[in-house]
Amino acid sequence: MAGSNTAVVALRSPIQERSKMVFGNKPTDGGFLFLEKDEKESLLKDEPFSKKYIKKVLGAREFLHSEERWCLWFANAQLNQLMQYPLIKDRLDGVKCIRAASDAKSTRDFASSPHLFRQIAQPDSGQYILIPSVSSERRKYVPIGFFDHDVISTNANHMIPNGDIYLFGILNSITHNDWMRLVAGRLKSDYRYSSTVVYNTFPVPDTTDEQKKSIENLAEEILLARASNAGMTLAELYDPDKMPDDLKQAHSTLDEAVDKLYRPQGFANTEERLAHLLARYEQLVEAEKQSKAKKKTQKKSK
Repeated sequence: MAGSNTAVVALRSPIQERSKMVFGNKPTDGGFLFLEKDEKESLLKDEPFSKKYIKKVLGAREFLHSEERWCLWFANAQLNQLMQYPLIKDRLDGVKCIRAASDAKSTRDFASSPHLFRQIAQPDSGQYILIPSVSSERRKYVPIGFFDHDVISTNANHMIPNGDIYLFGILNSITHNDWMRLVAGRLKSDYRYSSTVVYNTFPVPDTTDEQKKSIENLAEEILLARASNAGMTLAELYDPDKMPDDLKQAHSTLDEAVDKLYRPQGFANTEERLAHLLARYEQLVEAEKQSKAKKKTQKKSK
């Protein structure tokens, strides 16, 4: 892109103040904490108490292809109580054996809590934004989800706990997707989304309350357009050859509105959009450098 030689580099936290992105929950369970439809029904029949612990779970495949799968989510349960139930005990014993046999000490340490996922990032309340780690290069937009905390995401996805509908709208825009295409890694030729390189470096616009509300409304229109085509999976909805007209229009309207948050006239093409984003990124990096230098100087003077 036209501009200076500044490189976009991975950041541990967002370049501007906003909700952090994390990996989804990592099970490391040998499959014992997951349930297919027949396993779920069998467990509910024989040990009906387990109903409150069975949650819908989304890996990237389940998310994109509307496949149903469930997991046992014991985040607020006591292990000694769970071990009283034979079918649950068999599964937890399986998790314990898998972890105890691991070459990684950190995993072996979790053998003592086989009822819990190896790493937990799930929010206890509210909603979260979900972005699959890998997405087809054919898509103009990476499919992004907005879910209640009761739906569990695996580490095949990224999560933004307590992410709001405004941020959901910004991330669904062509502005963010063009940035993603510029800086993201690749798995073969597919997009490999990451928090450090894509999300944390992305320069979000400054907005007024009125502008923010407008983006929230347009983001909700995208969710409504998806719902109106409920017979299609997200993979189909975002296939460029199958994308429904109402969803295309909802995205187009959002794209125009988000572009104008960055500058009133918007952008004529991708090159203009990326040139502006890169210049904004450079400004933010320079501002951060100056802020750190100022803090360092103040610390020395004390």
